[in-house]
Amino acid sequence: MSIQVPRGTQDILPGEVEKWQYIEEVAKDICKTYQYKEIRTPIFESSELFMRGVGDTTDIVQKEMYVFEDRGGRSLALRPEGTAPVVRSFVQNKMFGDPNQPVKLFYTGPMFRYERPQAGRYRQFVQFGVEALGSEDPAIDAEVISLAMQVYQKLGLKNLKLIINSLGDTESRTNHREALINHFKPRIDEFCSDCQNRLEKNPLRILDCKKDRDHELMSSAPSILDYLNDESRIYFEKVQKYLQAMDIEFVVDPTLVRGLDYYNHTAFEIMSNAEGFGAITTLCGGGRYNGLVEMIGGPATPGIGFAFSIERLLAALEAERIALPIEEALDCYFVSLGEEAKDHTVKILHELRNAGFTAERDYLDRKLKAQFKAADRHHAKFVAVLGDEELKNNKINIKNMQSGEQEEVALPEFISYLEKHIRLGGH
Repeated sequence: MSIQVPRGTQDILPGEVEKWQYIEEVAKDICKTYQYKEIRTPIFESSELFMRGVGDTTDIVQKEMYVFEDRGGRSLALRPEGTAPVVRSFVQNKMFGDPNQPVKLFYTGPMFRYERPQAGRYRQFVQFGVEALGSEDPAIDAEVISLAMQVYQKLGLKNLKLIINSLGDTESRTNHREALINHFKPRIDEFCSDCQNRLEKNPLRILDCKKDRDHELMSSAPSILDYLNDESRIYFEKVQKYLQAMDIEFVVDPTLVRGLDYYNHTAFEIMSNAEGFGAITTLCGGGRYNGLVEMIGGPATPGIGFAFSIERLLAALEAERIALPIEEALDCYFVSLGEEAKDHTVKILHELRNAGFTAERDYLDRKLKAQFKAADRHHAKFVAVLGDEELKNNKINIKNMQSGEQEEVALPEFISYLEKHIRLGGH
């Protein structure tokens, strides 16, 4: 029996991987305009990092983490999300001492969660994320949200919906927590075992339950917005004011709680309303986490960030029938006729690639017609034909595949000919 790719993972093949590269480049370019710098953290970390940072009452920690013991008996986990590792690095490398504050970072890479594979959801998936650490200004909340929205809009998505909420500060959350416990406690036995376990530990997580989302107590649960103190309310109003100043449309949804324990104040999600996208419409999620740095052993440092799955983004692009502008054309394909000519193309091909052109040749000793067919499959802009006779005369034949015109050029002038016709756009 042949060995197959593990369940919940995928191979990203040539022809498809170019879409990933394009998306990553667009996101990186936008981060550059906002002055966010790339950070790369290990794929596995101490499992305690996620238990402490993500929260031991979350589905991620309780059900979805890939945890293993190394040969030294240390408990490690494949990273299920990107924020906790970035914050760990921020603390370990004392980035809080950097004179340029806030520290603005972005990352991209594979994450791992053991969950039921379904359309657009994998056990290994790629996240792109942004973190801003060191500022409590609500303007940076709005900046982070605008950056996320800009990535989607730059890629051409139109059917987007931004929802925001405030989870308040510690005082607001404590008061709301008591109200939630009082609300759910009399009928908690009607809820799933996870919700029953969360009632005292983290009742806010009950609102995020997928199994009991239709229970009548969910829709009548106390709203966090009714428990915001003056400071939290003013903070949230400023975030909304800044979003409005940037002409970013949003909807306030008091039921939005996010799935991780470290959030406070601003929480947000970007959804796709595209027809046929599927039942799970969330593309991106994020929020503020002012207590996370201390939780991981650093000094009191506010932070905010977001992350999105590239797989989900690709699905949204497909739902909206958006084709990414990926350049597939080859600059030049070499057709060689005769042994001496074939040997000589090795040198010319090397020189052409060193000059920055994309170039290819036949390696299978195919006939002339088959080589031209290969050039077509590569979408070659030009085909250079070199035979033993041409080589003797120090010439090469060049065919413009768009116009069909052919021209004989002196071999030493071949590269400058291509520079003129390709780089200057002359077809």
